Amino acid sequence: MAKSARSGRKATRPSVIRTTTPATSPRARGGTGSQAAILPLGAMMLAASFGGWAQTAPAEGRTLPQVTVKERAEAPEGKEALRATTTNIGKGTQELRDIPQSITVVTEKLMDDRNLDTVKDALRQTSGITFLAAEGGEEDIRLRGFSLAGTGDIFLDGMRDPAFYDRDTFNLDRVELLRGSASMLFGRGSTGGAVNQVSKVPRLINQHEVITTLSTHSYGRVTGDFNFHTGENAALRLNAMVNKADNNGAGSSIDKHGLAGSYRWGIGTANEFIASFYYLDNDNGMNYGLPWIKPRASDTSAANTIIGSLAPDAYYGMASDYSAGGAKVASFGHIHRFGDGSELKSQVRAGDFKRDQRAATIRFAPAAQQPGGQAVDLSNFGPNTVFTRGTNLKVQDVETIHAQSDLSTKFQAFGFRHELTTGIDAAREEKKVYAALTAAQGGPTLVKPPTLAGTPGDGASIDEGLRVFRPGNQFVSKAWGIYAQDLVQVAPHWKLLAGLRYDNLDGAYDSFAVPANATSPVTTTSYRQQISEVSHRLGVLFQPDAFRSFHFSYGSSFNTSGDTYSYNAQSANTPPEQSRNFEIGAKLDTSDKRFTTRLALFHSTKTNERNTDPDTAATRLLLSGKRHSAGFEVDVVGRLTPRWEIYGSYTWMPIAKVDKAASTATTVGNREGDRPGLSPRHSGTVWTTYQLTPQWRVGGGLNFRSKQAPADVTAPAWEAPSFVTADLMAEYTVNQMYSIKANLTNVTDKLYGESLYRGHYIPGAGRLFQVSLTARF
Repeated sequence: MAKSARSGRKATRPSVIRTTTPATSPRARGGTGSQAAILPLGAMMLAASFGGWAQTAPAEGRTLPQVTVKERAEAPEGKEALRATTTNIGKGTQELRDIPQSITVVTEKLMDDRNLDTVKDALRQTSGITFLAAEGGEEDIRLRGFSLAGTGDIFLDGMRDPAFYDRDTFNLDRVELLRGSASMLFGRGSTGGAVNQVSKVPRLINQHEVITTLSTHSYGRVTGDFNFHTGENAALRLNAMVNKADNNGAGSSIDKHGLAGSYRWGIGTANEFIASFYYLDNDNGMNYGLPWIKPRASDTSAANTIIGSLAPDAYYGMASDYSAGGAKVASFGHIHRFGDGSELKSQVRAGDFKRDQRAATIRFAPAAQQPGGQAVDLSNFGPNTVFTRGTNLKVQDVETIHAQSDLSTKFQAFGFRHELTTGIDAAREEKKVYAALTAAQGGPTLVKPPTLAGTPGDGASIDEGLRVFRPGNQFVSKAWGIYAQDLVQVAPHWKLLAGLRYDNLDGAYDSFAVPANATSPVTTTSYRQQISEVSHRLGVLFQPDAFRSFHFSYGSSFNTSGDTYSYNAQSANTPPEQSRNFEIGAKLDTSDKRFTTRLALFHSTKTNERNTDPDTAATRLLLSGKRHSAGFEVDVVGRLTPRWEIYGSYTWMPIAKVDKAASTATTVGNREGDRPGLSPRHSGTVWTTYQLTPQWRVGGGLNFRSKQAPADVTAPAWEAPSFVTADLMAEYTVNQMYSIKANLTNVTDKLYGESLYRGHYIPGAGRLFQVSLTARF
């Protein structure tokens, strides 16, 4: 894809008309001394990208205070092991075994081992996750068949993170996936679960790392992680990233860079503070996907499948298509530790998010424009098959302010031991969407030429900078919530958990319309919705010893019509959907606590799903739908031997069903008794590594999904084929400072549909060969 075709698009916004491993492991070392004065090649590349470099070397011969050992003991897991034992997703730091709900953790080591550059890549390493290639280009995430990103269930350090930018992992310590209803913890949404991104924080140690990665498709990526011990109880951490590629293996170019910094002081004292910022700029390409195809022209749409003869990295969009934007986030946090072990954690965050997407929707040209004048099917698909390129635009800004405060305390009362967590949070979210002027309204006339299946990446482009935009709509919500949760030790081996949360949401939406052939007058249509909801969480834990924990849990959740930052005449008058989740599970550790197995049986139900009914279509949606899913999950993670480490996550979901639909529903997207889209029966991943010698470590893994229908389609209508992909890794440790790692992803260059929608699918990445040099100093 010709980079030059994207002329000047990042200069301004669109014009707008205002109408653990052994201690001797190189990963564990934070050496000082002469090695610290060496500036690796990758660090210089980062410095060039960000316009400068200030090198700081620790003092020669410096002896770190005893608190350094304490700090490393607090959080050694992410970089050193695939296994995690604690989480912050349940409000406050908790042992995983004390949470009566399933949690899968993707640690930094797993992200490093498999070269997982984006949060989407990280989520692929968890079972039960599927991806929607949304009509608007925003890829939604589904868990247990229910939406996550579309309902705002993506969080950053426990605070809601808008789904309007492509997230990178360069500043993440881990990604935590909480399964099942969780509105008691987070408020609206959380039917299938919630994703929490955990940022890297400063530690009391001098330790730096630069990773330089080269790959096929002219791929280059440099990340830097620099941690400075600046005082007795203070530290500074800087993380930076530069990433470019002609193709990501699935048809999209990459051009992004990011910078994150945080300063933490009072570490381990009664009053601990942290101030941080995060900046990410994306100037990536945009592959909108490919149309479904019938085996024979006489087949119905139920036979639709993917175009199996194309390469995974084939690109048929315009060279001028792109997905630009990014995020700017500033945060401040404070922890006050009381003398009795209680802790009050408060944080406030402001975020500014941009999205500027110009995509070409790829479809088959009409039969009259195809070779032989025939409609396209698999029997006649070939190099001369004609694709048309439509237009999909997504230009929007989001500004957020979040504040929350959580108190956790342990005490004895009424003869029982209590672990109480309570808190309050508030948020203001504002979204603005811009619409392009048509030619009749004074906008440009831009014509996208068709292309042929045999000529991917033909370089055709238009000047996207000519488009003129006007305000299309805006959404402002103000929300606050308050909750309390108590974990009570009722007997030597039994704990009971009960939680209650109240949420209040006030959302206002304005839609701006103009005539078909002019930019004025502007007609404003406004909608408003106020919601008050209560969410519940109950759990029982049986822990016969320090190695086994069994649980039963129940949780509720609700989804508002404004989850996607918009209303219409029907949705503004429709109450929230309600959901509930039941789960029975266990967390089992080996006697040496090096290996953990998580098991769970779940049953998730959305009891009143929105539907359109002709009797009320003009005034409100009908909450008459119902769907549920049920299945079994297992995670295994840890060390089978001191040299052999494994991570695996598997979900079997035999039941996923539309129980009720609107009485007049006849489309494949909403039929009673059918299986909802994006609900595969089998899904999972496995990754394992083995330390052959002190220098050599090898690894390999599989990712798999069984067949599944696209979003808004129900089986037995058409389904994307099942797939299995394989990855390999080999790492050589040169010395304490350097190591070299090679990754081969999708070894067989498997073509498969990963993100699915009723109109199109986006293929998964094909074969990629990557080599990484890691320097630690």
